[in-house]
Amino acid sequence: MQDIRLRTLTAVLLSISAFASIAGAVAAFAWWILFTRRFAGSAGKARALVPAAAMILFFAGVSSLAGGDGPSYAVRMLILLLVGFWVWTEYDDGGFLRLGTWLLGNRIGFELGMLAGLGMQALDELFSDYDRIRVAHRLKGITFGYRSLVPAGIVLVSGTIGRAGQAAEILAARGYRDGGSLCPSFVTPRRDIAVTLAAVCVLVIALLPRVHLFILS
Repeated sequence: MQDIRLRTLTAVLLSISAFASIAGAVAAFAWWILFTRRFAGSAGKARALVPAAAMILFFAGVSSLAGGDGPSYAVRMLILLLVGFWVWTEYDDGGFLRLGTWLLGNRIGFELGMLAGLGMQALDELFSDYDRIRVAHRLKGITFGYRSLVPAGIVLVSGTIGRAGQAAEILAARGYRDGGSLCPSFVTPRRDIAVTLAAVCVLVIALLPRVHLFILS
């Protein structure tokens, strides 16, 4: 989707649907299958889903053992994970900056959009560093296993903190204080509108059982 406004609205609608009911989560998954590129062109980023999905399944298992509804939790959270992955892979430079300025103006909106954009950029750089660490281990003939996670994590965190400090220094050197001037423009293809309307249908499916019960009562 090219329009960041509709993309964000769609992500919100799908997230609410997944939380609302299992039917909503299944409908959101069907939407994800039909309207996204899934893992095409983002195989490297898709690796990040594995530990996140494993953590969700772990807590779902703990919930089931404690008498909770672990399967329902797992389904909903896994769908939310896929929606978040879609937002991440569809991100374009400056998208959140334009969205924030359009929503909240050239001061608060500009700052929030800039922070969101810097966060997405940091996430991309984090996974680029991770790939470089794996390549370095491979070149040295070292197996990248669980024992390598702690030192790799230290390198990743320190590198991220260092880049954050450099970004702050650059902003300070350029005299940035608060807000900025931006006239956001958006391109809204018909497909984006159709995809957003499909997300609205997903929300209706998610809320339909509750509406039905409300009418009966």
